[in-house]
Amino acid sequence: MRRHASALGQQALLILLCIVSLYPLWFILQTALKTQQDYTRNPTDLPAPFSLQSFAAVFRAMPFAQWTLNSALVALVSVAAATVIALLAAYAVAFGRFRGQTTFLSLNIALMALPPVALVVPLFTVMVQVGLINTLPSVMLVYTGLLIPFSVFFLTNFLRELPLDVIEAATIDGASHPRILLRIVLPLSLATLFTLIVVNTIWVWNELLFALVFLQNNDGRTVMAGLALFQGRYSVNEPLMMAGAFLSILPLLILYLFSQRAFVRGMTSGIGK
Repeated sequence: MRRHASALGQQALLILLCIVSLYPLWFILQTALKTQQDYTRNPTDLPAPFSLQSFAAVFRAMPFAQWTLNSALVALVSVAAATVIALLAAYAVAFGRFRGQTTFLSLNIALMALPPVALVVPLFTVMVQVGLINTLPSVMLVYTGLLIPFSVFFLTNFLRELPLDVIEAATIDGASHPRILLRIVLPLSLATLFTLIVVNTIWVWNELLFALVFLQNNDGRTVMAGLALFQGRYSVNEPLMMAGAFLSILPLLILYLFSQRAFVRGMTSGIGK
């Protein structure tokens, strides 16, 4: 009886936390489905009737489609490059033997604690000197560099949980390191790699500081930077801004909904080994 009551209490707490977590998303959506007059009359009331004019106005008022394409391109290139580099580095740290191995991993951990705001001015100066400022490659390079320390740390901890006997047996049989990585390590790491890709994609998509500073052309901005700058212009039109906010997070919601099983499996990989 006591155990049953405890389980019910835990489920009630989880339901409450779920409602609290989802309420901001619900508020964004219900505000976006209102007209400005309906929102002014009652901001928290349900939209009646539903109106899609704010969603249509988003594409008329701002180059939203171009911003979304820019964000997708930046996320794709940055996350792909960081994942490949981090996988190679993590393999070397987990299974290799080289001088400075511990120092290399400690340096990655130290870089994770470095605040990105401290890098804005020096990186901006470098991008100006090499002529990449106000271009998408500038933020691609920055994001790739910022993602690598965490990715190396994340993958190293996972790879160290893999059975070492399998790696040693493949080495004895004459398999090269690239072959071991592609034929043994990579298939065993797919769930973890997918989790890392999802986490890094969400971070790149939502990053605002470097996108605001490095991308100054209106059509060259990412979606979050564009919405942040247009917020002041359309601050009196809350349904329009909420429609833009909902459309900006919709790709991430779709990504997570279709990948949640692999995401959870990757997050729990290594537990209990």
